[in-house]
Amino acid sequence: MHDTIADQLDELIRCEDPAVAHSTGSLAASRRRICGETPLWRWGTWVFYPWNGRLAHVLPREGFHRVRTDRNRNKIDRAQQRDLRGRRIGVIGLSVGNSAAVTLAMEGVGGSFRLADFDTVGLSNLNRLRAGVADLGVSKAVLAARQMFEVDPYLDIEVFTDGLTEESIGPFFDGVGSTRPLDLLVEECDTVWAKVAAREYARRRGVPVLMDANDRGLLDVERFDREPHRPLFHGRVGGSTSSDVAKMNRGELLSFLLAVVDEPRLSPAMRDAVGEIGRSLSSWPQLASGVMLGGALVADTARRILLGEQIPSGRTYIDLDELIPAMDPRIAPAFVRVMEEVR
Repeated sequence: MHDTIADQLDELIRCEDPAVAHSTGSLAASRRRICGETPLWRWGTWVFYPWNGRLAHVLPREGFHRVRTDRNRNKIDRAQQRDLRGRRIGVIGLSVGNSAAVTLAMEGVGGSFRLADFDTVGLSNLNRLRAGVADLGVSKAVLAARQMFEVDPYLDIEVFTDGLTEESIGPFFDGVGSTRPLDLLVEECDTVWAKVAAREYARRRGVPVLMDANDRGLLDVERFDREPHRPLFHGRVGGSTSSDVAKMNRGELLSFLLAVVDEPRLSPAMRDAVGEIGRSLSSWPQLASGVMLGGALVADTARRILLGEQIPSGRTYIDLDELIPAMDPRIAPAFVRVMEEVR
């Protein structure tokens, strides 16, 4: 049991007027003003997390959100925070997408989420997924939901543990009865049919799509909310549809994916890996640092789009090898000698 409600309440009081230097007595008086005659242990919300057996005592919804996002100001003001909490975001693919989903939750970008992934956590996922050995075998969508609920128990999260299918894609985008549509989609899945079908649905519904390709810091933006006739993947795959993709063999699917990620612009390591997948490599190589960078890029861009900034469709590379280049080894010894002389 974790009960820090008194400390949280004091934080709330200080948030209301940071200019006031509270004493022990003034804090106690403010607590009485807020809680009235209700005993502190009965005030607020008790949250039970069945997957780890923990019971936590937290502030009521509005106070909780006020304190939890207080350090976002003034990068995100109060009105923007309320706007963002009213948005619904879909995330497809919760391996690479886990970083994006958890970062969105931490930053308060979205109050409702739909998470779709058919896969479970495997040992080879722990090189990039925020998980431990006790999470092996857990649904990736469920794991992400748990992590997000531990950040904010007031989130509304729906999980699709069969991934995105012909049966589930409608409810994923529109909600039951088509009453709760998505505001933005983050697509990070490996299934080619789902990548294409999700964009077809997003384009018909005017939902912007973000994708982090996890190589060279590639962030892909498709503003179907502003461009209802925009070709999928910026026209890189022609007029191919999800029905076409469903009929492709393994080789054709690989060629399709390489067109999607713009093969000539892949990093040297990734280009070398392509021919080795299924031979000396089991799958695409990925690093935790690249996944975490992608999560940050997606969350930051999602926030700006949802707040109305005019972010255009297109691709941006945040390539750390280019931004923080290594020194040519032929130059390094001379550079070291010069630095020693300067000292």
